[in-house]
Amino acid sequence: METINPWAKALKLLDDAAALITLDPLLLKTLSAPDRTVEVSLPLRRDSGEPALFTGYRVQHNSLRGPYKGGLRFHPAVSMDEVKALALWMTIKCAVIDIPMGGGKGGIAVDPKQLSLAELERLTRQFTRKIADVIGPTRDVPAPDVNTNAQIMAWIKDEYGRVTGKAAPAVVTGKAIADGGSEGRNEATAQGGVYALLAYLRARGMRAQGMTVAVQGYGNAGRIAARLLAVEGCRVVAVSDSQGGCYFPQGIKDLGEIERVKDETRTVRGAMGMTISSEELLALPVDIVVPAALEDSLTESIAADFKAGIVLELANGPTTLEADAILRQKGVAVLPDVLANAGGVAVSYFEWQQNMQAEHWTKLEVLDRLHAKMDAAVAHVLQAATRYQTSLRQAAYIVALESLRDRWSGPAEAAATSARQEATAQA
Repeated sequence: METINPWAKALKLLDDAAALITLDPLLLKTLSAPDRTVEVSLPLRRDSGEPALFTGYRVQHNSLRGPYKGGLRFHPAVSMDEVKALALWMTIKCAVIDIPMGGGKGGIAVDPKQLSLAELERLTRQFTRKIADVIGPTRDVPAPDVNTNAQIMAWIKDEYGRVTGKAAPAVVTGKAIADGGSEGRNEATAQGGVYALLAYLRARGMRAQGMTVAVQGYGNAGRIAARLLAVEGCRVVAVSDSQGGCYFPQGIKDLGEIERVKDETRTVRGAMGMTISSEELLALPVDIVVPAALEDSLTESIAADFKAGIVLELANGPTTLEADAILRQKGVAVLPDVLANAGGVAVSYFEWQQNMQAEHWTKLEVLDRLHAKMDAAVAHVLQAATRYQTSLRQAAYIVALESLRDRWSGPAEAAATSARQEATAQA
């Protein structure tokens, strides 16, 4: 697999799209660096009494559109460059989906599976205390990401309240319903991706019925996407996780059985059918491939043997730059991550809205709003792709950059925006 610096990749995607439109060079420079980066040390006494040391990060990329918004991931590979790239992509994603928030991201370089629940709570609360002065409902709103969940968000919300002396449910999203979470949040990323795919197919005069699908990454988003696509009439033929996968050329007849095996054994490898690797899954002769794992899964070597006509990127940055170029030459339609998986941040925004307004919407209302957001975003991206004769990925970046450009008035406006946010946060 190619070794790619994620921050360099993010900047290359930004620069390539910016070259196609008229953009103030100073705005491009502004977007080419985060507003703020935070790195904190997290010493932890293990349950055994042994000392350990971890590193935590929070990156606030850009707030032209509103408060920073983005997930927290707990994973051994978390690094500053990775978090910077993900924060930039969040800025683009929020603009593509048209929500009034900016891009942020964070995490801790840790394998949470190696910690006890008590150790994980102590680590999370310490991290919260060390970033409490830079987050807040009107400043920066974290959310779950890789290996984080509603429980971790509850600890952050509680610890932030302790530090600030006041309850602030809107400081994080992705909470449990009882803690102020939103209906529909659990399936938001997958459901948003399916809405985007269906909107794309309608625009191209195609139907999902009978299309074959392979899903790489059988976590929350991949599992729900497989289920939703099956409901739409697609034939899911393969699924995989980090340990491998299973392939049924005629289609998986019972996704519920695959889910049961995953829950019991923690893998779908060899669940039934033909055992394959995650890499082999991406090159299967199917209509739609859904990368829903980690970054850079779809590499140049895989792209050279790629057979699907559509890629639905539910993971962040799953396609390398080299692979992306090959897929474009082959005429493969790649629904890019900044569009396809924007359902998660859209419903996170809806949760934040509900918290700020002391409201609670029904699941139907949340999904209706999400559906409208995804349909509008796909329409705008397709229009930009036609207007600029470019790929869907570059078109999505162009839609975002044009939106950011509309809010840009140079350093004076940026300073004024920052001052307004600081005043609101201190009120």
